[in-house]
Amino acid sequence: MTDGEHRVLKFRPRTHTPLPAVQRSGKLAPDLSRYEQTDESPDDYRHRMIANAAAIAFTAVLTGVGIWLAIALADLRNTQDCVLMGRRDCAQISAQRIDPIRHN
Repeated sequence: MTDGEHRVLKFRPRTHTPLPAVQRSGKLAPDLSRYEQTDESPDDYRHRMIANAAAIAFTAVLTGVGIWLAIALADLRNTQDCVLMGRRDCAQISAQRIDPIRHN
């Protein structure tokens, strides 16, 4: 068969699907009532809201740390690129503003 020729396959629908072995033998699934909660425990709304607030705070802190880390890495990369180009004025110097009148 060459690249220019195409072949169409005819799919026939299934007419009969065999049942799984469990349904054929007449056996049912094991009793799951032992896993049900029989006591009507009230929903602890306050605890759930505290857990949600803690999860949101943790997510916000994690996002903030990730953003800070990305910015720090970008600054480090820019400084490294500057140094590798041979420039001498790469370091950022933070100069404090001094009032010349009160400096005496």
